[in-house]
Parts: sequence; C-alpha cells; structure tokens
Amino acid sequence: MNEHIVTSYEEELALLDKKIAHMGGLAEHNLGLSFDALEHRDPRLAETVVKSDKQIDQLQREIETLVISMIARRQPMADDLRRVMAALRIAGDLERVGDLAKNIAKRALAIAHESHPKPLMTGLGHMVELALKQLKSVLDAYSERDAEKAMAVWRDDEQIDAMYNSLFRELLTYMMEDPRNIGLSTHLLFGAKNIERVGDHTTNIAETVHFLVKGMNITDDRPKLDQTSTTLISKD
Repeated sequence: MNEHIVTSYEEELALLDKKIAHMGGLAEHNLGLSFDALEHRDPRLAETVVKSDKQIDQLQREIETLVISMIARRQPMADDLRRVMAALRIAGDLERVGDLAKNIAKRALAIAHESHPKPLMTGLGHMVELALKQLKSVLDAYSERDAEKAMAVWRDDEQIDAMYNSLFRELLTYMMEDPRNIGLSTHLLFGAKNIERVGDHTTNIAETVHFLVKGMNITDDRPKLDQTSTTLISKD
C-alpha cells in the first residue's frame, strides 16, 4: 500500500512537470505566431493566437487544481513542497506570457492594413527572437533542474531591456517626424513593451528555478535596463 501511494505521488509530480512543459510550449508557440501576425499583417493568424490563449489559461487552472489537491492530500514537505510551489509560480508566469502574446496579436489586428517601416519591424523581430530564446532556455533549466542555466537567463534579461530602449527611441523619433505615424507607432510601442514584459516573466521563472534547485532566493539585485518606465506605462 505504501509503495502504491509513493508511486502515485511521483506520478502526480511528473504530471505537474508535463503540464508545465505543455504550457511553456504553447506560450512559446503563441509568442512566435503573434509576431508573425504583426510582421506579415495577417489577421487570421492573429485571431488564431487570441483563441488559442484559452488553452494556456485552461492548463493554468488544471495546474492550480492539482497543486491544491496535492497539498491537501499529500502534505508535501521540504524538496517536494518547493517542487509543487515552483510549478504553481511558473504556471502563473507562463499564463502572463500567453496574455502578452495575445496582446501583441490584438495589436496586429488593429494595424493589419497599415504598412510597417522595415527597420522598426527588424528591431521588434530581434526582441522576439531573444525573448523566445530566453524562454526556451529557462524552461529547459526547469526541466533539467539546472540552476546555473537559470541564472544565465536571469543575467541576460538586460539585453532585452537594451533592445527595448533602443526601439523606444526609434519609435518616438518616427512619431515626431510625422504626426500621421503616431497611431501605428503607438501600437508597435505597446507591442515592444509586451515583449519586454515577457523577458520579465522569464526572469521570474529563472528565480523560481534557482529557488527550486538551491532552496534559497537570489540575493543580488535584478538586472534592469528599462529606461522608459516614467515615459510609457503599459498594463502588465
């Protein structure tokens, strides 16, 4: 009987990891698709991202339900408790990444019939590419229980901030050159901010992975190079 209980418990823990991997894969996929919709002015692709976000939300609810059930029935302690709580925290961050991808898709819908300046889209593309790379790396760090890999992601968040600061200045210049550019530039600006926020949630996941593996929080100040906070306010 005891062996059966332990086996079932391990299966539940493995199921948590499986659901996190599935949720992370969907978040990555949606983020990439949302930029494709923006770059190619494809409203159908944007609608696909908006609709598929419901899958990510559903997975978060399933993870929350499983965690609550495990805490109530298993009363996990020490390493197991960290593992359960880490899954809950990571699910919350991945749900936000899904929301941010959906927000970008909605921007794509709003400007589907407008032409985009190629240099600005190139800058956004570089931001998305780096955000996706960091998200994949931190999910691998979670799967492999690799604290060092998580710390590498944590330190590199300032690269996305630097890209965002540069693009922010370019977009402001573009708006000042011609008031007719303000509408398009505003949508692109909020799209860029959403990508920057993806980097923040990726950093949150990195901190959770470090805590999961090491049993302690990161004590260093979080690297942050976003210089636009007082200029642009975007809802997370």
